[in-house]
Amino acid sequence: MQNIELKERLLDYRSKEAFKMLRTNIEFTGGDLKVICITSCTPNEGKSNISFEVAKSYAQLGKKVLLVDADLRKSVMRQRHKKGKVRLGLVNFLVGKCEFEEALCSTDEKNLYMIFSGPVPPNPSELLSNKRFTEMIEKAREEYDMVIIDTPPLGSVIDAAVISKCCDGAVIVIAAGNVSYRFARKIKEQLEVAECRILGCVLNKVDLSGKSYYGKYYGSYYGQYYGNYGE
Repeated sequence: MQNIELKERLLDYRSKEAFKMLRTNIEFTGGDLKVICITSCTPNEGKSNISFEVAKSYAQLGKKVLLVDADLRKSVMRQRHKKGKVRLGLVNFLVGKCEFEEALCSTDEKNLYMIFSGPVPPNPSELLSNKRFTEMIEKAREEYDMVIIDTPPLGSVIDAAVISKCCDGAVIVIAAGNVSYRFARKIKEQLEVAECRILGCVLNKVDLSGKSYYGKYYGSYYGQYYGNYGE
């Protein structure tokens, strides 16, 4: 039982350190970053979870952070991070049914605010390309220290490329062993066509059990430096 608890604490520590490192790496790409979007190649690569954790990591630094759930087609943010019914969201704002402040939700995390996607619309790409979205992002630039936008997978729909035009940079989440090099390169090229600065990639869902290449490398690394953590 003690060994299980120790492993869980070690995994939690690794995760926290990984998100701190990701936040630091984003900061090192330049001081002009205020709005970034996070996308992936395919569904289920973990981009929404990474968007939330990165936003939380910035909030823990004392920065005022806005996390925008712009995955209008298949959002998972509401189920994971909101207790109770979301009355108004991004879609309601984009169609002119509410104002920016009405769609805004506070969270249990100090300094972190969220706008959930809202009801599923029939025309997500058109909504995201209208001037209300651009105006919202410009308003958020003035009121927040950091704006993180969770977007749909770029390999499935074009929404992320549309959103990226309003952003200072993009991060691509890639699940280990999930997509081919050629497919990932295609996603990169789509962002380049949209003239979006690519900040880098996050390799997610790495098997650290020791059975894979990444597991052997990172498993020994963490074992060497954090093996006695919590003892």
